[in-house]
Amino acid sequence: MSGTTGNNGTNGTNGITGSEDTRRPVVVVGSGPTGLLLAGDLATAGIAVTVLEKRPQKISNLSRAFVLHARTLEQLDARPSSAPGPRSLADDLEAVGRPLDRIGLFGRLTIDLSTLPSRFRHLLVLPQYEVEKVLRRRAAEAGAEFRYETELTGLSQDADGVTIEARGPKGRTESLRAAYVVGADGMRSAVRQAIGLPFPGRSVIRSVVLADVRLAEKPPTLLTANAVGDAFAFLAPFGDGYYRVIGWHRGRDVPDSAPLDLSEVKEIVRLALGRDYGMYDARWMSRFHSDERQAPAYRVGRVFLAGDAAHVHTPAGGQGMNTGLQDAANLSWKLAAVVGGHADPGLLDTYQAERHPVGRAVLRSSGGIVRLAMAKRPWTLAARAALTSFLDAVGPARRKVAGQVTGLGYRYPAPRGAHRLTGARIPDVTLAGGGRLYEALRGGRFVLITPEPYEAGAGRADRLAVARWAGDRRTAVLVRPDGYAAWVADSAAPAELEAALARHLGPTA
Repeated sequence: MSGTTGNNGTNGTNGITGSEDTRRPVVVVGSGPTGLLLAGDLATAGIAVTVLEKRPQKISNLSRAFVLHARTLEQLDARPSSAPGPRSLADDLEAVGRPLDRIGLFGRLTIDLSTLPSRFRHLLVLPQYEVEKVLRRRAAEAGAEFRYETELTGLSQDADGVTIEARGPKGRTESLRAAYVVGADGMRSAVRQAIGLPFPGRSVIRSVVLADVRLAEKPPTLLTANAVGDAFAFLAPFGDGYYRVIGWHRGRDVPDSAPLDLSEVKEIVRLALGRDYGMYDARWMSRFHSDERQAPAYRVGRVFLAGDAAHVHTPAGGQGMNTGLQDAANLSWKLAAVVGGHADPGLLDTYQAERHPVGRAVLRSSGGIVRLAMAKRPWTLAARAALTSFLDAVGPARRKVAGQVTGLGYRYPAPRGAHRLTGARIPDVTLAGGGRLYEALRGGRFVLITPEPYEAGAGRADRLAVARWAGDRRTAVLVRPDGYAAWVADSAAPAELEAALARHLGPTA
């Protein structure tokens, strides 16, 4: 297999040095959670990566995302902590977040997470900036280069690479040359606009109020949400004494720029939750609108979109940050394999094939939750009541909803004739010797699980770890770095096994 490699050129600094033409394998635009995980994965794999961020170098406390779901925690468990010891990124975040084992969606519909088929039988409540702290530290320590106060102003590509025009501090300009570019720069993505992709969709909820406040009374649950009549409200703790409040009232459709005071926020919360918990001392308030949009393609040539640059949806179910992080987990190992020369560039086409349908499904599920939560007409209220009763009574349907919200239920397309497990998420199984699969994945390599000892062979150890089942299972499974099955066989002759390894990992060095 052949790969595409870039010329590393010079590392540069956070400043802009004029009209230099530097070359690097990958440039990531945007340093939110999606861009940070992607940059950290690439840097850890030894791929030179530069992150462009138009904001100053600081962690903002204006987070909109507040939860990590089970599948995201599994992905982070497959990545070692930057701190010494056997910890993972998931361990770092579990130490600062608070677990919650059920989600209330609307009315009396609650999803019980305590029975999830995962090591993480809960969601983790913590603000987005805590996630960014952990991911930024890991990426920086692995060698990712950050250029803050640097904004993409233009982009063009040819068969050999991508040329980026950027404006940095004090208006200085620079031209950068990269093999690949990833736009992780949010809903108003400059990368998406530069490659001419539309962002079709619409505003679903207008004039949502948002405030960070203190509460005189502590809410009875870690996350508090409800909808009554024309009002909806959500409360989540930052952990520093402040709470994030999100509220909406059907009858107040005003522009995002309209003034907002605390009395309006209190009134909406009282209508939806029955009380305002004595909120006071608002350190920040604003209005925003919630859109449902998805780019028609996640890849155009050598340019990719991930996270909110590729898809945005309502905050219902807390799936936004999680979907972006899972985009990054899917794309990072593929870019590393191609840039490292171990995979054909055609592997990168699978990012669109695998992640675009997931993004579309998340738009449907989050939008459905919002529409049912805000039901007002008699027939929509009746539909909500019927659905709630159905999910309460039918276990498989309830588990399907839990799988969609938590990300555990998604699988990727498999080639015709492949084993039924190909493309499926592989759980964190125990391996011979007492270790776990997701511990074995922390090297950023494929993991081959076999019933018998197998010698991987010289020249492949940088891309493959070999383990055996703890029990008597006879299946051979090649697990991708993102925890999904690349190849499965109920029994495999040595020649078949070698062919699978060559197909997915490239030849031995």
